[in-house]
Amino acid sequence: MTRWIRGLFGLILLVAPARAEPPAPESDAPAQNIVIGYLRRAENRTAISRLALPAENDGQAGAESGLDDNNVAGEFLGQTFSLVAHRLKPGEDAGAALADLEGRGARFVLADLSAENLLKAADSAAGAKTLLFNIGAADEVLREEFCRANVIHVAPSRAMLADGLTQYLLWKQWRKFLVVVGSHDADRLWAEALKRSATRFGGKIVEERMFADAGGARRADSGVALVQKQIPAFTQNAPAYDVMLAADESAVFGEYLPYRTWDARPVAGSAGLVPTSWDPSYEQAGATQLQQRFERKFSRRMSALDMNGWTAARMIGEAAAHDAAGDIGAARAYFLSKDFALAAFKGQKLTLRDWNLQLRQPILLSDGRNVVSVSPQEGFMHQFSELDTLGLDRPETKCRLK
Repeated sequence: MTRWIRGLFGLILLVAPARAEPPAPESDAPAQNIVIGYLRRAENRTAISRLALPAENDGQAGAESGLDDNNVAGEFLGQTFSLVAHRLKPGEDAGAALADLEGRGARFVLADLSAENLLKAADSAAGAKTLLFNIGAADEVLREEFCRANVIHVAPSRAMLADGLTQYLLWKQWRKFLVVVGSHDADRLWAEALKRSATRFGGKIVEERMFADAGGARRADSGVALVQKQIPAFTQNAPAYDVMLAADESAVFGEYLPYRTWDARPVAGSAGLVPTSWDPSYEQAGATQLQQRFERKFSRRMSALDMNGWTAARMIGEAAAHDAAGDIGAARAYFLSKDFALAAFKGQKLTLRDWNLQLRQPILLSDGRNVVSVSPQEGFMHQFSELDTLGLDRPETKCRLK
């Protein structure tokens, strides 16, 4: 009966433009309420362009949209889903914040935190009683040296993003890369992922240059003129290359590179062609219906962080539909089983890597207006799943779950 209901629910999500009214639950028993926590970072993300500034509810809106979808199926199964949220204050302990959510009934918590705070939450007393879903941190160490058995990674890692991008560039026969990296730690980590990926797939780094963050206000009246002179001078006299790879997670310079480089070359990475888990222009595999539902509810477009939140919420909904949401151990076992496969509007179902709890998923490549391609690319083969050509594979992992 449960499998039939889940199949009907998937059909409703794909074809129904508006929410249909389902029949009442078959039982008079009180509904099971599944509380999902949302723990978010204190700081706002930065952006060069005001058009790229994230919404105040970035990520949480996606989780709420996922709960709406869960509640459609929940009406059949006698289940309800609700969200409780906590935003870290500057200097607040992440473990204490997680304890607040756990005290409000949340055993499943979606976490948009820095790597440091995510580990603090996972290793806290409250972390032992919750299952965390990492929706915001791309750090490789969270999946490798510092992996945790109570943290499921919904957000793709930097290695997955870099591999998705590099596969396409090599499919285009663009093999020579000039890497421009920012001066912040996150920029260097992104650059390492890009360089590793280039080496892995047979590309060549011809040179690496650092763009130092000297501060200043490029949005001022003189900013455009300054950048127009600075970027060509910074990028001239480079060895022959096919693509400039920008590693600028700190949003200092990357978006200034396209159309301003000394040589007429495409830019990719943090600007130009950008790898991501989601893009508001994506319309394949039924994604238009999801995008439209989100836009009607929140009057804005769905971001990658929103999609990560939606995906995590839907994973919990799937666990509930399989009677595995009453206990975090049962839920974790379900996610690692052959029964788990999430339809997430990406053309193929998503599953979980058992060696580091990373969600397998395609990587979208966006130019800011369109999805140029979706990786893994044709010709990149794997003995188990082509999705495992993205990111560190089982033989490469350093993760020892604990």
